[in-house]
Amino acid sequence: MPTVLAHPAVPLAIAAVVGRSAISRRLLAAGAVASMLPDLDVVGFHYGIPYAAEWGHRGFSHSLLLALFVAVVGAGFAKQLVSTPRITFWFLLVTVASHGILDAFTNGGLGIALLWPFSHERFFAPLRPIEVSPLSVSGILSVRGVAVLRSELLWVWLPCLGVAVTAVAFRYHRARTIRSGGRANAPARGPGG
Repeated sequence: MPTVLAHPAVPLAIAAVVGRSAISRRLLAAGAVASMLPDLDVVGFHYGIPYAAEWGHRGFSHSLLLALFVAVVGAGFAKQLVSTPRITFWFLLVTVASHGILDAFTNGGLGIALLWPFSHERFFAPLRPIEVSPLSVSGILSVRGVAVLRSELLWVWLPCLGVAVTAVAFRYHRARTIRSGGRANAPARGPGG
């Protein structure tokens, strides 16, 4: 898995793309927290639940069904999140589903149970460039952990930042064009031109 530090990159990028008028700060915070929820399954290790079990790490908690459940429940709190049920639903669905999808791009572990309970198969993406994270804080603070953080920067944060900056620049350019009556890039006319 990427570290829990990588998963909020997706809701942050989505919020930058769609803008503040669609994603409130409360909804963004909820999305950032929701993007990390699937990794609560590591608690199962303390109760003897094996990694490979459907209730184990990267099992049901990383499924699209859990993402759907979180989105439906979250939509019921849309008013408190200063949003609409529709926006809340889709934002939370994508942010929670992105957790399992990002984990599928890691180079370790047993795969992701994306289709649980319809399939118990665990999946990996065909391309797996993200270094798998150690499951302990001491592991994350080790040399290997630093390599994982570098990998996440390269494969998660920088692409999300690129998408976010592009979207913000596009919105800025569009607003500037609209304010100027569509002449933001019109050539300057000289006398008699």
